Amino acid sequence: MFSRKIFHYDFKTVLEDELKRTGMSIKDLSEKAGIPSATIYKITSGERDPRFSTIKAICAAFEPSGGEFVAVIGAKFLLDDIETKSISAAGKEYRIKGYPSYSLEECIVSAVKAEKDGAGGIVCAPVLASLVERIVDIPVVIMKPGNKAMTDSIKSLEKRLE
Repeated sequence: MFSRKIFHYDFKTVLEDELKRTGMSIKDLSEKAGIPSATIYKITSGERDPRFSTIKAICAAFEPSGGEFVAVIGAKFLLDDIETKSISAAGKEYRIKGYPSYSLEECIVSAVKAEKDGAGGIVCAPVLASLVERIVDIPVVIMKPGNKAMTDSIKSLEKRLE
């Protein structure tokens, strides 16, 4: 996450890296953060050190906190079965938003999109989680099928084998 990296590395370098990673221009960042473009140009050129209020605005632009949600990546039929519409964690309410995906490529695109959309975290299949964790800067957890799901799948296969 951008806000964590700024405490470990040079702000100018982290800002430039984040602009490249997100594909955001200085003009785009200026509009999202409500900061004059000239200020951001001066920071990226090393001409000026940012004030705390500027850092906060830039962090908020890269990591929006409004409308927080948890992304669930999976096949549409699985997403349709989700009964819970929100969860609570650390005193915050998070909506659950599904990202239907049917291939590995779609899952990766969904993970990147979820992060750009402002997801607080991602839930996905075990086979996908380790790859997604390398791509996004938000928490990723796996869906673990219960015994019933496994048993039902085995019975379904058993019928096809007959």
